[in-house]
Amino acid sequence: MTPPVFLTGAGELDQDRVLLSGPEGRHAAVVRRITVGETVDLVDGAGTRARCVVTDVAKDSVVCAVRERHVEPRPSPAITVVQALPKGDRGELSVEVMTEAGVDAIVPWSAERCVTRWRAERAAKSLAKWRATAREAAKQARRSRIPDVADLAATRDVTALLAAADLGIVLHEDTEERLSAVKLPEGGAGDAPASGIVIVVGPEGGFTDAELRAFDEAGAVRALLGPTVLRTSTAGVAALAVLQARSGRW
Repeated sequence: MTPPVFLTGAGELDQDRVLLSGPEGRHAAVVRRITVGETVDLVDGAGTRARCVVTDVAKDSVVCAVRERHVEPRPSPAITVVQALPKGDRGELSVEVMTEAGVDAIVPWSAERCVTRWRAERAAKSLAKWRATAREAAKQARRSRIPDVADLAATRDVTALLAAADLGIVLHEDTEERLSAVKLPEGGAGDAPASGIVIVVGPEGGFTDAELRAFDEAGAVRALLGPTVLRTSTAGVAALAVLQARSGRW
């Protein structure tokens, strides 16, 4: 089994000895009950991973000696999922499973037919939950990179993402082109989360005609995921799995 992963601050992994304190240190010492001599991985959330040996454990902190470190390359092509806001806690569910499956960026989208609305104070709290979910799921999946969770997007923002992408895909049941057959872009996609492949997952109520026209004009292709209709909270991870396998990321 691979070592447990804990998150550090930016630049901390440049040192030979790292003090893991705060919530992460408390989790390591109290919840995971890490012991002296145990091997752990420390990551900075931006691609740096350090294999470490624990040298000291206190009540709410752990000291780790770095044995080796490296920067893991960004997966290519980058894959961004635009996720229409699901109902209830299914938003966090979709973020969790897509993070575990390797998504690079997630864009919450306030589609016209979304039942859930993020307004004022609720928007900030909901976005914070999505980001915290991505952070915890990334550690659980032993990832060195935490996927970016963008601010809430309007349809015009999604249209701009699709126009800038190497390939924009709108998951839709009213098409004969299957996602498993869509022509993928050749070569790497760069570092920008918005480049590469952008997948749009619509709300439970479906896309409006105006949204589909805007996405068509941005150059997106419509793709059928399969013979069944998936919920908006699970369609993203299913599409992600198909594209990761086809692009060689898996």
